[in-house]
Amino acid sequence: MSAEKNAQFIEQWKSVARKDWERVKRNLKDKDAVAAGLFLQQCLEKFLKAFLLSHGWKLKKIHRLDALLDEAVRHNSSLEVFYDLCERVSGYYLADRYPPISMELRCEDIEKDLELAKNLIKALFGEDLS
Repeated sequence: MSAEKNAQFIEQWKSVARKDWERVKRNLKDKDAVAAGLFLQQCLEKFLKAFLLSHGWKLKKIHRLDALLDEAVRHNSSLEVFYDLCERVSGYYLADRYPPISMELRCEDIEKDLELAKNLIKALFGEDLS
């Protein structure tokens, strides 16, 4: 893949991640913590994959944010501070996708993680999301 096509591919991942970010906020307004949590996980997954792709990573079907962060830390060790966030938010995905897993999600918790997620996204790309 040429450098230009690779840059476009990475930007597509980031674009979809930004849409998921807006979905998080919309679901929080609707007081739907489960949906907000799911879209927060999806948003961070896509931003992490975009970061990894920008460093030559070969795309993999993986949803665990902590595993993606393991890969990202190889390129930027300062990202280690986001492990707790990634482990917690990975659980939000499981809570929605696997019915036997029961999690009591609250909008307040998702809102706190959304603030931490802003810091992760800024560390990955220098991008400020509101």
